[in-house]
Amino acid sequence: MKLVSRKVNEERWGSLAVVSPKPEFFTLAQCYDFLSHTDCLACYFESRKKLLKCPPEQSARIYLDGCFFRYDNYSFFSEAVDEERDTVKCASPKGVWKEKYIGKEFAKVVDQVIMNVTEMAVRNEGFAVAGLRGGDAVYAMAQCWMTVDAKSCKTCLLNAGTKIRKCAPAREGRVMNAGCYLRYSNEKFFSNGRVSESESQPSKVGITKVGILSAIALSVLATFGALLGYKKISERKKGQNNLAEIPSFVHNSNLNFKYEELEMATDFFDGSRKLGQGGAGTVFKGTLPDGRTVAVKKLCFNTRQWVDQFFNEVNLISGIQHKNLVRLLGCSIEGPESLLVYEYVPNRSLDQILFVKHSVQILSWQERFDIILGTAEGLAYLHGGCGEKIVHRDIKTSNILLDENLSPKIADFGLARGVAADKSHVSTGIAGTLGYMAPEYLVRGQLTDKADVYAFGVLVLEIVCGRKNSVFMQKSTSVLYSVWKHCQANNITESVDPALKGRYALGEAANVLQIGLLCTQASAALRPSMSEVVQMLTNIECIVPSPKQPPFMNASVITDDPTSMNTSNSNWQTAIELSSCFYSAQSSSVGSPESDSPARFQASESFRR
Repeated sequence: MKLVSRKVNEERWGSLAVVSPKPEFFTLAQCYDFLSHTDCLACYFESRKKLLKCPPEQSARIYLDGCFFRYDNYSFFSEAVDEERDTVKCASPKGVWKEKYIGKEFAKVVDQVIMNVTEMAVRNEGFAVAGLRGGDAVYAMAQCWMTVDAKSCKTCLLNAGTKIRKCAPAREGRVMNAGCYLRYSNEKFFSNGRVSESESQPSKVGITKVGILSAIALSVLATFGALLGYKKISERKKGQNNLAEIPSFVHNSNLNFKYEELEMATDFFDGSRKLGQGGAGTVFKGTLPDGRTVAVKKLCFNTRQWVDQFFNEVNLISGIQHKNLVRLLGCSIEGPESLLVYEYVPNRSLDQILFVKHSVQILSWQERFDIILGTAEGLAYLHGGCGEKIVHRDIKTSNILLDENLSPKIADFGLARGVAADKSHVSTGIAGTLGYMAPEYLVRGQLTDKADVYAFGVLVLEIVCGRKNSVFMQKSTSVLYSVWKHCQANNITESVDPALKGRYALGEAANVLQIGLLCTQASAALRPSMSEVVQMLTNIECIVPSPKQPPFMNASVITDDPTSMNTSNSNWQTAIELSSCFYSAQSSSVGSPESDSPARFQASESFRR
């Protein structure tokens, strides 16, 4: 995949064939020609994220509105049409012209534009955009893959044209074939970089309909188009200005690393150096020229999400230091991927020790207590000890790293948000991990430091009980519910991990479990602050109050499919149009290609909105 990534960065497309050792493996990635280089890379990495949901033993195709990614166990490079898996997607009934006359005339314009764009693409090395303006504006784009020859390209586009014409009078249609992609819409969906001459020509249908008023109509349309174009250009420039601020900020600081330096440090991001992987990217172990061992995080992003995460990780977090926070050393933003560089923490993440069955290393009670206390101190520092209030938003066992002494370090600040001192909360899109998210944040999007307190409470109960909490568990088997029931029955220490075999202080264990329940109360006002939690853990004279509410157990507000809460928008339209995994032995795919909704995948634990 590294070779493909480099080719996409250099040439906007790349392919790879591995025929030895077995099994054989073939892959292709390509951006559509109307995308800028920046948007091409953003789309490519978005497709890579989608691809992670497809098991490697299957074949897969990822079609986005800006790029294509496919892998398979046979050489498909010259394949033009695959009738078994090629897909047509027409707009929903809401996107169909209701008036019969208008729909019929619109279908005629669609037919003409599809004919034009197909002919031009065959002549123009497999790519063309076209448009007909007038009473019924229609825009179209045709793209053949670089691995098919001119004859196969023509075969593919003619086949796609026949299929897509059946979408009219729907206002939009797409055909996703093995060798090409064809799309039309009544709204312009491509940039102004490469537009065919036919776009400036009004359709005959439009001229007939407007007659003598055509000059007036065209003037109005021109004025409206100019205003709309100005707005889009202004928005694009604004986004570019935001991006332009990043290199200046980095170069003027001591945080800048060269991409080549980090590439060499990780042996070109070799798989043997991989430390872990999450929704935001993959982490690799690296050795710098000065001998320092570091952790290098290679980000998966689209442009807007990258800007947000970059400023969170670099601008918000780089200035603070605490023994229980992973230190950010710097970043690189000039290569094909953006990289973040952290101090290396050798003993993996907490979940890799705590939840591994038959693990050789079993954390003692003292080790668990120290991890809980260290995490509490780190959060208390974020919530005000550093001079400002920062909410982490994704506290969980996989984001607690352990150093050589098993001291905890809070990691991954990509979702962190600063909260002004004069504000009670921040209203924001939901982001985090199901099972750790506070009810008021999950339901209403109200973010305060008490959201971190709730997640910490879940973390405490997981550490003491040695079991992972999950929102998808039945109520009777939930860790939170189990501890609450034992608390009500005055035998709360029955919840302690049996692997400890009774080697712990009963009073201390009872207090820690009770603190976990205090932190997970449904009402944010009833939860203690993290500074109060630290006092409860360190001051033996401090009395731990009894929780007044049970943990938040009602999961009815959570959709059955957490991925349905994940939205992604950008200038190049990352909205997935067809993402399908195919078993190599059969043609069944995940999701229904005929549906107007995107294909759904297996629910993931972490999600963003």
